[in-house]
Amino acid sequence: MNIDLTGTTTRKIQDALTQSRHLMGGPAVGMVLTLIIVTDESAQYDAVRAATEAAREHPCRVLTVISRDPRGNSSRLDAEIRMGETGPGETVLLRMYGPLAEHADSVVVPLLMPDTPVVTWWPGGKVPKVPAKDPLGRLAQRRVTDAYAARDRLGTLAQLAEGYRPGDTDFTWTRLTSWRSLLAAALDQEHDEITSGEVMAEPDSPSAELLAAWLSVRLGVPVDRTVSEGPGITGVRLVTTGGDLVIDRPDGRVATLCRPGLDEGDELRGRLVRGGVLAPGHGAESQPGHQQPAPPEVTLLHRRPI
Repeated sequence: MNIDLTGTTTRKIQDALTQSRHLMGGPAVGMVLTLIIVTDESAQYDAVRAATEAAREHPCRVLTVISRDPRGNSSRLDAEIRMGETGPGETVLLRMYGPLAEHADSVVVPLLMPDTPVVTWWPGGKVPKVPAKDPLGRLAQRRVTDAYAARDRLGTLAQLAEGYRPGDTDFTWTRLTSWRSLLAAALDQEHDEITSGEVMAEPDSPSAELLAAWLSVRLGVPVDRTVSEGPGITGVRLVTTGGDLVIDRPDGRVATLCRPGLDEGDELRGRLVRGGVLAPGHGAESQPGHQQPAPPEVTLLHRRPI
């Protein structure tokens, strides 16, 4: 169900939401959060699509704030309400014209779900210097940014680090989850003393900078950041007194884990397949009679270059 409201008010939007919910027989008590998306017209499609996919598993009210012609003299609010397209969630596109765009928080507050967490997401590269001090950021318990989407990725990451407040999250860090899991699993096994490390990635990878810093802090050793052709992070090397522990992913898809004590032909290799599973690759492990290595070495890295 789609409802278009032109030159409207928050009261009319709330009434339309209530009426459409009653017509569809879907109560609002199942909503787990309110997601505020701050974007522009060019990026709203992809952002709303991603939020809609997430709402299938986590029903929520999505409020998409789109600023249109903020330098205009007259204020106007247009709304597009979408319900029941892909799940139990609610999506409201709020297009604000003129000076109203400078006071988006006053429009959003009446539309927040009561007694549920609020998340504010800036999907593009334009993020506030201090997200927690932004009017829409102050409404949220969790603020989400993406330094990778910015033109100056490393500069944006440094800016966000300087203005960090508890509750700030950047996709640069969450994209490292699989890398960190694989490294932690490899180091859970018995290994020699680690003396240094190296993270190899494309020149402007903010994820690589965070990974190198994280390894240095957690291991207490110097970790160098070296440049490769990419895509994303292409490898991690941990130097130990007994040899190097290496995770190599030169093509952005196939990862190879080599540990001290393994023969050259016995490295663990895997390739990404649909559904987020790391399947055996075309190394020694794919030959007849070869015993498949057991977890935790078999770990998904990431489908998107990071």
